[in-house]
Amino acid sequence: MQDTLLRQRETTAPASAVRTDWTREEIAALFDLPFTELVFRAAEVHRAHHRAGEVQLCTLLSIKTGGCPEDCGYCSQSVKADSGVEATKLMEVQKVLQSAAQAKDNGSKRFCMGAAWRNPKERDMPAIIAMIKGVREMGMETCMTLGMLTPGQAAQLAEAGLDYYNHNIDTSPERYEEVITTRTFADRLQTLDNVRNAGINVCSGGIVGMGETRADRVGFVHALATLEQHPESVPVNALVPIKGTVLGDMLADTPLAKIDDIEFVRTVAVARITMPLSMVRLSAGRESMSEATQALCFMAGANSIFTGDKLLTAANAGDDADAAMFARLGLKPMEGEEPMRARKTENPKAVGGCSGGCAA
Repeated sequence: MQDTLLRQRETTAPASAVRTDWTREEIAALFDLPFTELVFRAAEVHRAHHRAGEVQLCTLLSIKTGGCPEDCGYCSQSVKADSGVEATKLMEVQKVLQSAAQAKDNGSKRFCMGAAWRNPKERDMPAIIAMIKGVREMGMETCMTLGMLTPGQAAQLAEAGLDYYNHNIDTSPERYEEVITTRTFADRLQTLDNVRNAGINVCSGGIVGMGETRADRVGFVHALATLEQHPESVPVNALVPIKGTVLGDMLADTPLAKIDDIEFVRTVAVARITMPLSMVRLSAGRESMSEATQALCFMAGANSIFTGDKLLTAANAGDDADAAMFARLGLKPMEGEEPMRARKTENPKAVGGCSGGCAA
């Protein structure tokens, strides 16, 4: 029944079409496909828009750690968590630029900067702007995640030349209040609107393995795939359970709550099919994945990773380990422009909110 629903849609729109009218039933049907069929379809969509043998390398730096007033249940940087993470002040601009230069030397194309704030204060904006301009002068793409933004703050970041702003929706709208209570799902979407309206590319994804159901994963993908314009970048994180956080402590003795590798790959594949032009990024949790699992993710359409030994506070695989994995898999760092950004440069209307069967 569900597969019939998908095939009926495929008779009116090619597999690589860019759509923003996905239904939850269609997304659930994708999740329910036989695993090899799902990965095959995702690989077809991926190859229609992306170079299959290239993976974008990004580096993430915490420019202000700990002390966040939000109560995100997965986060060790929340003041509500007893994780041992100490609050720090905003890093000096020069130290941030030194880290960016090192990341560039290690092959990263994009430098992402994260601050543990509910929202940035106006007194911090001059330093933030200097960081953006300094990294861009090195020839790297810039991304920041600073919490919620007002339209004015988004405009300031855009004027400074920020390429991407990350603001994850985290999970499905229905499960959101079980993970975070200090801001709403609508608040998340408002910041995404402010970022988009300022002309900054959107980076938005979420976390799986938080004890959610597949229906929640369907809702998570649906929320992103039905935005008026898909995010240019979609991070898919696997929960890293950290002692002292609400979810880390809650799931510590329930190993069955952890998402299994096949289900994680399914999530990547469904994200790729429903958002064909987006960069789908393997983010947190990758350090605990086998190379075989990561290879399946790349086959299913993931084409961006964070490299380096550390993300914000969690461990990461490291540059040397990633270089060795790339050599074994025959992958190479991505070169050239990302598909969605390239299309926007050529034709700003090409990746807008088309519903139904506009060809990609």
